[in-house]
Amino acid sequence: MKARKLALLLLPLAALCGCGQQRVLERLGFININSYDLLPDGQLKMVAFIPKITGEGDSQTGESSSGQTGNVQMSGQTSGEVLTTTAHSSKEARMIQSRQTNWELVSGQLRNTLFGISVAKQGLWPYVDTLIRDPTISPRLKLSIVDGEAGDMLNKNYPQHPGVGRYIDRLLEKEIQDQGIPRVLLYDFERDYFDDGLDPVMPILKDAGDNVEISGIALFRDDKYVARIDSKDGVLLHMLRGKTRNGEINIEAPDGGKGLSHAMLSSLASNRKFKVGKDAAGRISVRITLDVEASVLEYMGELKIGDDRQRAKLEALIAESLKDRAENLIDLMRKNRADGIGAGTAVRNHIGYAAWKNMNWREEWAGAKITVHVKMKINNFGKFR
Repeated sequence: MKARKLALLLLPLAALCGCGQQRVLERLGFININSYDLLPDGQLKMVAFIPKITGEGDSQTGESSSGQTGNVQMSGQTSGEVLTTTAHSSKEARMIQSRQTNWELVSGQLRNTLFGISVAKQGLWPYVDTLIRDPTISPRLKLSIVDGEAGDMLNKNYPQHPGVGRYIDRLLEKEIQDQGIPRVLLYDFERDYFDDGLDPVMPILKDAGDNVEISGIALFRDDKYVARIDSKDGVLLHMLRGKTRNGEINIEAPDGGKGLSHAMLSSLASNRKFKVGKDAAGRISVRITLDVEASVLEYMGELKIGDDRQRAKLEALIAESLKDRAENLIDLMRKNRADGIGAGTAVRNHIGYAAWKNMNWREEWAGAKITVHVKMKINNFGKFR
């Protein structure tokens, strides 16, 4: 009798639980990439790409806002619906876009957000903050800058790469794994933005006709784009920001006074160390040591790398070349008062937080004495040792 009474009491609750918002999978439009551009009149141009599923599909893994993975069926020949609108804010743009399609727009599969160069120069934080606050968007969302208008890239058809969202996502993922560009997820940008000893960086994409290419890496001062690093120095930036484990880099170095030699380093592993002090003039000094090990897959020059003495000479030439390139890269950062390698974090840890708060690190960074020392070791040269 008691059980029957309990069941009767719970029955209305069960009915109420079924009254929540229901979402039918077939009616959902999964945005997998979007873009932000700033128009001359100050309004925001926002573009969203929704892949359409046609024919037999393969299983594409997605991530929820909690970071857990799920499966969404995606076609091998995926076309898509592109929604473009202008508004004063991203949320207003999203409301307008929802009125342009028969799909119920959801962001649970959003994997990449592209910012036009106009937005990046003004400052990204208002848009990043909106993304962070949305509980349906994963903190593993990739962020990139487009050299030009980001929306144009989503509106363009790349015949060799069906599905612009999947194409860009896989391009970035490959380069991150190869350590050609730093990993820049929504979480990473937020962390670096709030760290007063480190400024964010971000990959730069460029329309190259039939393809999209990674043309460089953006340097930020706080949330504003101030300068770019050439894509060939992407691995070097990775080395200066922390450890590398599987990078590749091409080195040009003088070769016995007869011109330049070229060495392709692969399986590159490096470790970075900071040593903070003061010089004779009382300026902050930072010594950066890079311990580098690599394989030489290709060498075009006069040295015989099978000979121990000549291989040691090649190691010294490579170390000198890496040192010069690293110091040039750091000079670019100092000129733009952007600390993209986290030297400020090392200084803060050395002098203590109280002294750090009384220091204007951007001014100190621009005038500090920064030196780079490279220890280079060639592990092997192809199949020969």
